[in-house]
Amino acid sequence: MSGKHIYLDYNATTPLKEEVKTELIKDFEIYGNASSMHESGRFARARVEEARRSVGDLIGAPASTIIFTSGGSESNNTVFQTFRRIAQDEKGVLLKSGKTEIITTAIEHPCVLNASSYLKSLGFKVTFLPVDEYGKIKMDAYKAALNENTLLVSVMIANNEIGTIQDIKEITRLAKEKGAWMHCDGVQAVGKIPVDVDDLGIDYLTMSAHKIYGPKGMGALYCRKGAPLYPLIHGGHQEDGLRAGTYNNLGILGFGKAAELAKKDLPAYAKEIPALRDRLREGLLAKVPTIKINGHPVDMLPNTLNVSFPGAEGESILLSLDLKGIEASTGSACASGSLDPSHVLMAIGVWPELAHGSIRFSLGWGITKEDIDYVIETVPPIISRLRAMSTIACCNIGSK
Repeated sequence: MSGKHIYLDYNATTPLKEEVKTELIKDFEIYGNASSMHESGRFARARVEEARRSVGDLIGAPASTIIFTSGGSESNNTVFQTFRRIAQDEKGVLLKSGKTEIITTAIEHPCVLNASSYLKSLGFKVTFLPVDEYGKIKMDAYKAALNENTLLVSVMIANNEIGTIQDIKEITRLAKEKGAWMHCDGVQAVGKIPVDVDDLGIDYLTMSAHKIYGPKGMGALYCRKGAPLYPLIHGGHQEDGLRAGTYNNLGILGFGKAAELAKKDLPAYAKEIPALRDRLREGLLAKVPTIKINGHPVDMLPNTLNVSFPGAEGESILLSLDLKGIEASTGSACASGSLDPSHVLMAIGVWPELAHGSIRFSLGWGITKEDIDYVIETVPPIISRLRAMSTIACCNIGSK
């Protein structure tokens, strides 16, 4: 085992920032129920609302449009279940005269793909848009799918596996022309690139605290004023009746602090993190023969690098890296354990064998040039050794 510990899986989750840790420790003393009317309750509620403002400020939204949830999956499902209810009658039958068409993409997070598939099983028409070799939506297919019966368009701002950023303003403009509502999974984008809900024109935005150095199990949903929203969890009056359950004070306050720091640090992040990612990319290209970089060359997250290593198997690469103190991923953490190749890589035309030999390096605060250089020196002998043992050809790096 190596004495090194280099964490390059920030798209899966991030460590708590020290300032967030300090805030959480302080917040342990805030024990009042934020729904209670006594002094302890009022103090807890005031801190919740302070955090709500910080989360809203990060995306240019009023605090009143932020609903706290348990995470990105709950936020996404809340939106999809809202439109299920809109399109069904009291008996759960689809309204014949209503809009019942959903448009999303083939490279969404599993919670969006599965929520969409569930609506499809209920009779909704669901279109999973194809993407090009870089992960960009094929706009001709999108325009062809849009029509007067389109109820909801759901497109992630940035992909969690390959980092490709979509042209959300144009996608939203076209959706609005047809009278559709627009939802974005912004979990990987918020805190890494500027995201302003008014500039994008979107109606819903999903966020997650643990992707921006905040606590796990805490998320938020932005819902534009006037946009429909039904509760996924029924119960008490919390969140204006839109999300029942006792307030998770600790998680909310940690989220608020993380959002505050993310907004302040965004200019530095945009300068420092891409430089490290580019150093890693160029180093691997120079030292490892016959590799393929996946994702868009320009419209990409500052911290994400997805690399295919022909002739080497992804799990073996990961285990070998782990023994050297380097932690990375083969793709989405929510799909770990699956033997299937990445649905994202398959959608951009990567061969299954090549997809199985792909690694996602995702960077964040705390990574240094020395760390990157260590990775650049460590990867080549690992790939060389695995290729020598493999029966898989390492010469084909093209797409299907």
